[in-house]
Amino acid sequence: MAVRERPLENLGVNESYTLIRSRRKSLALQVRADGKVIVRAPLWTAKYRIDSFVEEHWEWVEKQRQRIAQERKNLHVITDEERRDGIRKAKEIFPERTAYFARRMGVGYGRITIREQKTRWGSCSQAGNLNFNWKLVMMPPEILDYVVVHELAHRKEMNHSPRFWAVVEKELPDYRLRREELKKLGREFL
Repeated sequence: MAVRERPLENLGVNESYTLIRSRRKSLALQVRADGKVIVRAPLWTAKYRIDSFVEEHWEWVEKQRQRIAQERKNLHVITDEERRDGIRKAKEIFPERTAYFARRMGVGYGRITIREQKTRWGSCSQAGNLNFNWKLVMMPPEILDYVVVHELAHRKEMNHSPRFWAVVEKELPDYRLRREELKKLGREFL
């Protein structure tokens, strides 16, 4: 990995990017949450071609930076009081909703743990232990229920195969809408 500190003169901007070379076949751009630009390139690609690629796609880079900045404005900053109340509420709600859906779905489970994961809403271990992100209690109840059903469906299918999604759909025919809503709302909380 090499960091390019050369300005992109054709654009009149003093920008740099991180270059990652690998055995890939094509060039790719990524804009990280901090606004830094990552370029992934095949081992054999000439530096002038990489610079040209970045310059050609600079408008896209700027749009991504604007989108990221807008998302940051919409982030919900959680107070210590909200965290305490949310965890307390989660410890009440998740056992209740999990027991309800487990009966309906005909599955068992191990212990339930309430966490504050940075990248997950829930998980299910091979032993059947369930983890849920307490922040789900800040969302509409149908979203929380979707995550509970999703994790309980793993008690029948420990994968995301069509059979797994059929289990979820049997319990929640509108699961696709709920999943999309979770993706939208999730950006504010994770």
